[in-house]
Amino acid sequence: MNYFELFDLPVSFNFDRRKLALKYFEMQKKYHPDFFVNASEQEKEEALEISTQLNKALKILKNEDETIKYVLQLKGLLEEEEKYKLPPDFLMEMMELNEELDNNTAKKIEALEADLYSEVKPVLENYIDTNYNTPGLLKLKEYYYKKKYLHRILDRLNG
Repeated sequence: MNYFELFDLPVSFNFDRRKLALKYFEMQKKYHPDFFVNASEQEKEEALEISTQLNKALKILKNEDETIKYVLQLKGLLEEEEKYKLPPDFLMEMMELNEELDNNTAKKIEALEADLYSEVKPVLENYIDTNYNTPGLLKLKEYYYKKKYLHRILDRLNG
């Protein structure tokens, strides 16, 4: 069962986050391990497993980047620890950005991220799982990796 099914949500990037929270609390009331103190060992283990899955699913689905990663993994388009090759022109731009780390770098990264987002916004807002298209998701995959790269630069700048 995938995390969307767990919360009875459509596989989407643009789902009702309020419904997610309500369903999470409803299911936690039903499966939280504290309610199974007098249950059998098997029931306790099952409740713990479901509660753990609920927590993990909520953490992923509340975060836009993690949701993108999760959907791409569901579709078999992204593997854990994948060595994704970013376009050379993007890497050159990032190299220049890395060399000039200064007070304006964060603003430049913010602008770059906004430009990247505008390219994938239609995919994020209009994605329907029943008729998804691979090219749109591959564009989203590139966005995901570019954004990760930008955030690594920001981390260096702030850290």
